Amino acid sequence: MGWLVLLGRSSASKDVELLVLRHEVAVLRRTNPKPRMGWADRAVFAALIRLLPKPLRAHRLVTPGTVLRWHRRLVARKWTYPNRIGRPPIDNAVAVLIERMATENHTWGYQRIQGELLKLGHRVGASTIRRVLKRLRIPPAPIRCTDTTWRQFLRMQASTMLACDFFHVDCAATLKRVYVFFVLEVGSRYVHLLGATSNPDGAWTTQQARNLLMDLGDRATEFRFLVRDRAGQFTASFEAVLADVDIRVVKTPARCPQANCFAERFVRTVRAELTDRLLIFGERHLRAVLTDYVQHYNGRRPHRARELRPPRPSHPVADLGHERIKRRPVLGGLINEYERIA
Repeated sequence: MGWLVLLGRSSASKDVELLVLRHEVAVLRRTNPKPRMGWADRAVFAALIRLLPKPLRAHRLVTPGTVLRWHRRLVARKWTYPNRIGRPPIDNAVAVLIERMATENHTWGYQRIQGELLKLGHRVGASTIRRVLKRLRIPPAPIRCTDTTWRQFLRMQASTMLACDFFHVDCAATLKRVYVFFVLEVGSRYVHLLGATSNPDGAWTTQQARNLLMDLGDRATEFRFLVRDRAGQFTASFEAVLADVDIRVVKTPARCPQANCFAERFVRTVRAELTDRLLIFGERHLRAVLTDYVQHYNGRRPHRARELRPPRPSHPVADLGHERIKRRPVLGGLINEYERIA
């Protein structure tokens, strides 16, 4: 439409406009010697350049060499296959695995992560790992963590601890009070039901300690501490039995049940799920129902402290996730090992 309007204008006005446009072009050439043009600008110049007189063609922005260069570029774009420069992009699953290893292992550097990935079948360079962690804003190993976290420290200590306690149950008909003695493995939450009696004296408690060591077997050397309260049933002979296998007995402060929180939490659970909902008629009945419950507690009941898994699953646990790399903690999580799920 702008070109059609030019047909109705006089030659004098067109000459004036040409002078103004030439001056603008001169100013633009001084400020920007190499202007960038779009495809529409190039098409207009290519169509009108042949209508100009020969002396003016050499002074325009578009020369024959420019037109030929555009033609060569179009031909190359059509018939030349793109060449990828540099390394191929890293797979997203490998990047997620790198982030997981760096987050779970604060002291692992780039080459340590590279070695773990190589064991899993992923060949990734250390510079690629550094680039991935930098993109995720995860600092290097010396800056990432300079000390053991409280969670990791407590988890390591919990794997070597036992906790024991008594809880009582009143029989339905006779109102006889029966005391139940149990020991809890703090790291795995596994419960050892040692016995139930109406007279838990020192001799009886000492014998239950011997029974505990028989149940643990060779695993007794894995534990270093046993937490107990200040009840009178725990005599010197009780501590001597445990001292033979280098298990130190730790007493909680007076009137401070929260110091033995793991054992107290099990007492609350067994009361809420069993004894408060069932009438107990005697010691034999109590032993029978507690045996069934502890079997369920250790083999089937999910625990929040263990990512909703039982202490020792008595059946295969279904893996509903898509994660195919499993982490196996060593020394209570101080060191981690990774392997593929079969």
